[in-house]
Amino acid sequence: MIKLRRLPDLWRQWPITVRDLPIALALALAAVVPALERQGTQLGDLPDRPYDALTVGVVALECLPLAVRRRWPAACLALVSLGFAIDQLRGYHTVAGTGLAIALISAGAHLERRRWVVAGLASAAYVPLAISLDRLGSGEGVAGFTTFYLLLALAWGIGAWLRQNRAAEAERRRHVEQATRTAERTRIARELHDVVTHHVTAMVVQAEAARYLTGAPDKLDQTLTAITGTGRRAVGDLRQLLDLLNPDHRTRDPRTPSVGDLDALVDHSRQAGQQVEFVREGTSGAATGSAEVAAYRVVQEALTNALKHAHGSRTRVRVHHGEGETTVEVSTDGSGSGSASLGGSGRGLAGLRERVTALGGDFSAGAQAGGGFLVRARIPAGNPS
Repeated sequence: MIKLRRLPDLWRQWPITVRDLPIALALALAAVVPALERQGTQLGDLPDRPYDALTVGVVALECLPLAVRRRWPAACLALVSLGFAIDQLRGYHTVAGTGLAIALISAGAHLERRRWVVAGLASAAYVPLAISLDRLGSGEGVAGFTTFYLLLALAWGIGAWLRQNRAAEAERRRHVEQATRTAERTRIARELHDVVTHHVTAMVVQAEAARYLTGAPDKLDQTLTAITGTGRRAVGDLRQLLDLLNPDHRTRDPRTPSVGDLDALVDHSRQAGQQVEFVREGTSGAATGSAEVAAYRVVQEALTNALKHAHGSRTRVRVHHGEGETTVEVSTDGSGSGSASLGGSGRGLAGLRERVTALGGDFSAGAQAGGGFLVRARIPAGNPS
């Protein structure tokens, strides 16, 4: 069963000429089947002529070029048209004449350059054929020859319609791939912003504090150790994110943050000099998904902003796991020194709002009435990553 399923894939690996050859051979064999004798196209209503040695060459001209109908559509159409003209002028009327319609459809579908030139030449070649048949005693008349020409034009039009559909489908796939790449780049950029901003802000704050600890070697050593640890965590997180840019990243299992990692995140902020109170209510789901990642990033970004703009002030982190949703609140008094403020572009909060909204939740961030800043997010659960 597995081998049978692989047959279409194996067939597509063959050269296109080999894949088109069976149609050419099948039509050529049909031309020598007695039951199909004299069943081909009869343009001009000329009397049938018995098959002779030239018939073999005519059938070959009408059928065998179909093997290159997609690779060299113009050459295929020219050879098949020549065979068809001889077929009609000699009065063989073989079923191989059907190859002309196949060649026209293929040319309309696969010819990329000079399409109108080929169409014009084919139309011009039809005129002397019609005149020659008329002189040989054809009873078709202008109406008959015109009708047959319109049928040939219809075959070309069908090929052109198939070509347009194929081009539209290719364009649609290109847009889907481009949108997917853009979404992936946006996601990675957002993750990079969250990780780098948090770690680098903590390092800058700790380094700023170390300047005033030259008289306390023990505290200075503790602060420098914290900076080293922060740097190592930043490098580790960056490596995980850069793995996503590797084409083989799906074969790996990069660690995804969740609300279960908040204790380490809070301790990290405390080492940077922030007074953080952390309260967790309820129990999170067993599975780590997009909601868990979003909750972690909300706390991370809020603590990063607190370090930037209200260093040393009191910050409260509350995470409540309710039924079907997780609520995150991070409030900062705003009474810190602010000496380590790094400024900000607002990109982090905008990215959080987009992330939470995409999961069907609510996000708000702004100043509190009594001073300070409050970040609040309600994130529905059940969104697997």
